[in-house]
Amino acid sequence: MSRPPRISHPDDPALLRIDGAIATIVLNRPTAFNSIDLAIAKQLEQLSAEVEASDDIKVLVIEGEGRAFCAGGDLQTIGAAAAADTIAPVVGELLKHYHAFIATLRRMPKIVLASVHGQAAGAGLSLAFVADLCIAADDVRFTPAYGKLGVSPDGGGTAGVVTSVGVRRALQIYLAEDSFTARQAYDWGLVAKLVPASELRAATRELALRLAQNAPAGLAATKALIHRAPVTPIEQQLNAERDAIIDCMHTDEFRAAVKKFTSKAKP
Repeated sequence: MSRPPRISHPDDPALLRIDGAIATIVLNRPTAFNSIDLAIAKQLEQLSAEVEASDDIKVLVIEGEGRAFCAGGDLQTIGAAAAADTIAPVVGELLKHYHAFIATLRRMPKIVLASVHGQAAGAGLSLAFVADLCIAADDVRFTPAYGKLGVSPDGGGTAGVVTSVGVRRALQIYLAEDSFTARQAYDWGLVAKLVPASELRAATRELALRLAQNAPAGLAATKALIHRAPVTPIEQQLNAERDAIIDCMHTDEFRAAVKKFTSKAKP
C-alpha cells in the first residue's frame, strides 16, 4: 500500500495537487516565468518521486502558473555562476536534481501529460516534449533558445524531440529555428492536441480523464514498451511484448474486460 503524496504549500516553487487518479505538478515561479533554479529543481525531484510511489495515481499533468509554461533555465542563476567561474558546480548541482526529475517522468508507470500555454523555451521546451504527451494552447510559442546562447540542449530535450520527429527535424529545431508555433509543433507530431487558449484547462482535464480510464498494468506496460522500442532489437522487443501482455492478462481488470466482451459477443 503506497503512502499518499504530500500536498504542497501555496508558496512552494512547485505544487502538487491530487484529484483521484490524476496528479498535477504546477511550476510555481510565475514572476520568473517558471524558470528552473535549484529550489524548483529540488522540489520537482521530490514531488515526482512521490507521484511515482503512489499506486493510486495513473496520470501526471504538468502545467505552469502565470503567463508562461516555463522559460527554461534561470539565467540569473546561470549568469552569476558564469561571472564567478562556478559554472560546473552550480549548473551540475541544478541539473543533478532536475535531470533526476526528468528521469522519473520517463520511468514512472504513469502517463505524463504536459499542458502548455504562453511560452515554452529552453528547458521548458524540453519538458513539454519529454513528457509522454503534450497538449498545447494554439497561441503557444516554442523557443529552443540553446543555439542563441551557444549551448546544447538539456532537460531531456534531445530524447523527447528525436523520438518524436527524427534526427533531421530535431537538428532543424535546435539549430535553425528561433521559435516555432504550436501549429508547427502539432504538424511535426510533437503536440498531441491543439486547443484554444481559453479551453486548455478543460481540454487537459478531459484528456487526463480519458488516459486515466486505462488499467494500471496495461498503461504502465504500454509506456515502457513504446519508450524502449526505438533502441531495442526486434527479437528483444517481441520478447518484452510477450512478457508484458501475459503479465497484464493476470490482472483482475483484464479478466473483467474479457468477460464483459465475450458476454456481449454471445448470440
